[in-house]
Amino acid sequence: MPLRLIVPNMVTLLALCSGLTAVRMAFEGRWEFAVFAVLLAAVLDGIDGRVARLMKGTSKFGAELDSLADFVNFGVVPALMLYLWILKDAGSLGWITALIFAICAALRLARFNVALDDPDKPAWASRFFTGVPAPAGAITVLLPIYLEFLGLFPHWFADSAFVAAYTIGIAFLLISRLPTFSGKTLGTRVRRDYVLPLFVFAVLVVALTASYPFRMLSAISVLYLLAIPFSWRAHRKLVLADADLALDDDGDECDTDLDGISDRDKDHGG
Repeated sequence: MPLRLIVPNMVTLLALCSGLTAVRMAFEGRWEFAVFAVLLAAVLDGIDGRVARLMKGTSKFGAELDSLADFVNFGVVPALMLYLWILKDAGSLGWITALIFAICAALRLARFNVALDDPDKPAWASRFFTGVPAPAGAITVLLPIYLEFLGLFPHWFADSAFVAAYTIGIAFLLISRLPTFSGKTLGTRVRRDYVLPLFVFAVLVVALTASYPFRMLSAISVLYLLAIPFSWRAHRKLVLADADLALDDDGDECDTDLDGISDRDKDHGG
């Protein structure tokens, strides 16, 4: 087997090891290391596909392995972490909450795999995910743990019932039809005058995350959730633009809005 097929799968397995290590850290009460392990798994998950494409080592085996690793890392692991942290205080409700999150992550990943074979998707569809992707769901669902370390939440936020409600809310965002921005199209081409500022920005983000991890993770989680309405708005604009083009059926690619109005009037006998 060529090395180019092995390396991407090794990255995926390293991500899986990191996610499973987070469970061990949670059992031992070492929550900082548990959070870092999930974050590392998310980073490795973000690069294994790019490594496979760069090395021309994509394979069906790798795709299946990646999907299974994502379910464990971003479905099972966060659910167990939250249960061990506070949801266990809610008894059966806490365990049901953990089950709901893990199941929603599995359903979200299964739907994503099926959607890959859809030939009718428009070209701009690659800019969006349907629902919150599993890695983003795992990072955002752990927000209560970040805030506990920062001491930035009132007492009711640390209540097991509130954490259960928040977890279920993120779980339903995973399986929702809400369009969310995708980062898969980023990094393909960068304008020359943006290269150096991009380097500085990347170094700044890494340095801030290493120095103030829970502040950065909290900010990223909140900003991501706040960005969902904007992604829905951008997606809706593109859908409406496609609908307008579909109405322009006279074959003229340079139709104006007035041309479209006249065509619709003809369709309705005007």
